[in-house]
Amino acid sequence: MTKIRHEPIAPTRTQRLAPGGAIDAHRHDDHQIVYAGRGVLAVTTSAGSWVAPGTRAIWVPAGVVHAHQAHGELELHLVGLPATDNPLGLDAPTVLAVGPLLRELIIAYTHTPDDDSPERTRLRAVLLDQLRASPQEPLHLPTPATPLLRTLCEILLANPADPRTLAELGHQVGASDRTLSRLFRSDLGMTFPQWRTQLRLQRALVLLAEKEPVTAVAHR
Repeated sequence: MTKIRHEPIAPTRTQRLAPGGAIDAHRHDDHQIVYAGRGVLAVTTSAGSWVAPGTRAIWVPAGVVHAHQAHGELELHLVGLPATDNPLGLDAPTVLAVGPLLRELIIAYTHTPDDDSPERTRLRAVLLDQLRASPQEPLHLPTPATPLLRTLCEILLANPADPRTLAELGHQVGASDRTLSRLFRSDLGMTFPQWRTQLRLQRALVLLAEKEPVTAVAHR
């Protein structure tokens, strides 16, 4: 069993990852905001995956085991916040909309992590204010706990373009569409069409970050 790294303090910094680069599973005692100033970032936890382009940031609560994956040339901006400082009151990973002002605040704040000047303190206060005003975005692809549903989802993860209906997929995994539809709602909190749409959206973001032409991505 792979040991999960424990880094008590969530760092505040800017770092670059090459296409396909990764940061393995780890956890912090602090909250962390993870933002891709360039490229597309994927964050994976046991509960599912979140994909964020440059108009989104990911909130990772304290204690959540997470791993990062880069798609395209990734410029990663990390903002660590004490566990007592939770401006959004969120206890699960969440994708947040990032407008032009919040983007510049995150970039400026992470470029000078060792600066403890009054100016930087004020910058941090404005950053937290902007976070409180950030809408939450549904870019989460949950991971099923039910073995039957996990088998079905793995089929689509291998080929998001698979056009089969839930009934047709159910025939392959040995379950009725009614049973599977109920499992999607109870296990994942969404319908089968919603889950498949999220999967295709995430895959499209990744392909675009990897310089696939827009028309080719749409066709796929």
